[in-house]
Amino acid sequence: MKINDKMEKQLKISSGFKVVTIVLVILGLFTVFAGFYSGEGTRTWANLLLNNYYFMSVTIGASFWMALQSITQSGWSAQFVRIPQAMSNYLIVSFVLWFFMFFGLHDLFHWTHHDAVIHDPILLHKEPYLNIPFFTVRFVIFFALWIFLTQRIKKLSLQEDQFGGVKYLGKIELTSKVYIFVLAITFSLFTIDWLMSLDPHWYSTIYPIKKFIMAFYHGVTIITAIVIILHMAGYFPSLNKTHLADFSRYIFILSIIWGYMWLSQYMLIWYANIPEETVYYVPRIMAEYKNYFYAELIINWLIPFLFLMWNRIAKNPTALLIITLILIIGQWVELYMSIMPDTVDSHTISYIEVGTFLGYAGVFALVVAWSLSKIRLVPKNHPYLIESTKHH
Repeated sequence: MKINDKMEKQLKISSGFKVVTIVLVILGLFTVFAGFYSGEGTRTWANLLLNNYYFMSVTIGASFWMALQSITQSGWSAQFVRIPQAMSNYLIVSFVLWFFMFFGLHDLFHWTHHDAVIHDPILLHKEPYLNIPFFTVRFVIFFALWIFLTQRIKKLSLQEDQFGGVKYLGKIELTSKVYIFVLAITFSLFTIDWLMSLDPHWYSTIYPIKKFIMAFYHGVTIITAIVIILHMAGYFPSLNKTHLADFSRYIFILSIIWGYMWLSQYMLIWYANIPEETVYYVPRIMAEYKNYFYAELIINWLIPFLFLMWNRIAKNPTALLIITLILIIGQWVELYMSIMPDTVDSHTISYIEVGTFLGYAGVFALVVAWSLSKIRLVPKNHPYLIESTKHH
């Protein structure tokens, strides 16, 4: 099989990119220290939670997309699987970053305070599940499963590159089937643990599903952005308008599913008018957060829904890249709305919000770029590679 020289090349990280990402990481560290030093401890912990979940969730979403490509035996995406494989390395870094969050549990989670639990019948009822030892055990098990399965998929893919043949395709497919089954349970429970339990008196059966869709949705968005950026840098020379249309379809469809989940949760809870349920929406729609409430819907649903129906945008790399950058902001707004009303008194976006996000973005970009530079950017022995490069 003859492959273009650019497809044979490994990614070269420029010194400028390294400098920018390291500066962002330093800025993030400075912001966190400044936040704690200035007495904004709870706001700083809330932002650390937001960004830990943000970049972990897009990694999970990207790995879910990777698993689906294998399970469905998709040919068009074969040359792009290295992107989510490289992103999966961030789970190892994320595991370490998440561990620091245990120092802030008492600042964020009401159920970690023993005095509050013993005087609250609801918290007492949930104590067998919501307690720090079991919470920690679940956390470790979830990450261990995610890291093991994603690393196994990547290892099998690299072996396929080395030895060729179709036997690895079946092994990757089997591991992917196990992974999506495990992910459906563990990611839902992880979301309940770290996000929904911020208000342990509130509950929603749709909430974990909505966050899973969000992870998948924005994971595909990040993959699309990386592919386009690398294409503009001279990599993925066979990327064409048909590939872009397929990525756009994923984003378009997932925006509709996400919007459906958003409306379903809001409509059912608001219509029922039960205090235990509507308590979640009252501060978000009737108080100072209401502008962000509508911005969340406009950015994550309305913009991709309107613009990606237009082929001139869906198949244009620059236009599609702009849409993905807007959606990157959209996920931040959604998580901001999920976390801040339950943790801080004011919704003001300050240097803490901006600096912490930029710091985590620097870490994420550095990990993904470094991971891509250590492996062949295009899997040369993938059985469907020709179908992917000739996709029309």
